[in-house]
Amino acid sequence: MQQEQQEVCFCSLALGERYRSHALLLAQDIEKNLPGIYLLLLTDKPQEFSKYSHVLAFKHQQQSIGCYHDKRFVIAKALSLFNSCIFVDADIRILDKFLSEMKWLPGITAISCTSIAKHNQVYIDSVNDKYKPKRIRDIEILRKLAKKLDLDLEDTNIQFVMEMLFVITRQDGKEIEFLNHWNNIALYCELNGFYGAEGYAIGMAAAKAGLQVQWDAMQEIVYFKDWVQMQKIKKGQANADDTLIYFQQHEAIEYRQSSLLQKIKRRLEKFIGYYYRYFYLRIVSLNNFNFYYR
Repeated sequence: MQQEQQEVCFCSLALGERYRSHALLLAQDIEKNLPGIYLLLLTDKPQEFSKYSHVLAFKHQQQSIGCYHDKRFVIAKALSLFNSCIFVDADIRILDKFLSEMKWLPGITAISCTSIAKHNQVYIDSVNDKYKPKRIRDIEILRKLAKKLDLDLEDTNIQFVMEMLFVITRQDGKEIEFLNHWNNIALYCELNGFYGAEGYAIGMAAAKAGLQVQWDAMQEIVYFKDWVQMQKIKKGQANADDTLIYFQQHEAIEYRQSSLLQKIKRRLEKFIGYYYRYFYLRIVSLNNFNFYYR
């Protein structure tokens, strides 16, 4: 059983005090509900997780401008140590046990996915007129990128993968090719100001690498994600009282009071970090000038 348990790990990105605080709660959930399962974290302060023997915390500084694409580094590290990794956002909670010896199919198993062609329409229609031009521009960026990658975004086999919870299992080395493509896609999107495109990047990189993408509701994993739970409550699919404590813990972290000095420090760090990463991105992308700039 112990050997089987070590075939898979949870993994996440925990940068900054807010996400480290969420990740500490996640670590406690896994320790309680899934003893023997590791949680692998890339974080700016690994020492904060040192008391948890099941947490593998590695030092990491944000590299992508919007932070979202740093998830690829988490996946890369996890797959270097485990056959499968369950990526979860740091603010997800694991509420119950599940069969730790579950076997995952090679490639990507997504708790939520749809064709990029279908998602594009939802992406535009889900906002009011004020934000539509920006989203139309984002999709135009994706179309130009797809052309460079010889992908057809109207192909219904190319998936948008909901990035909050998904599993990746090694697939004869194609996972490495997938990560390399994700890197190229991430740089291209960020160079063009589309920072939150990781769900697109995962699907496009998988299609380019030949990495399988399959949907699975993953009902075995009982989890809490604030906006997902809110949708269930509004639809009458869940009782608000059952997860009240998790909402309270989530809000206590999200709306933690900060002093004026702390706020100024964070804004200054964010400003400096943004321009540092922006200029670094410009320099790195020159290594493949034709792909990124023509």
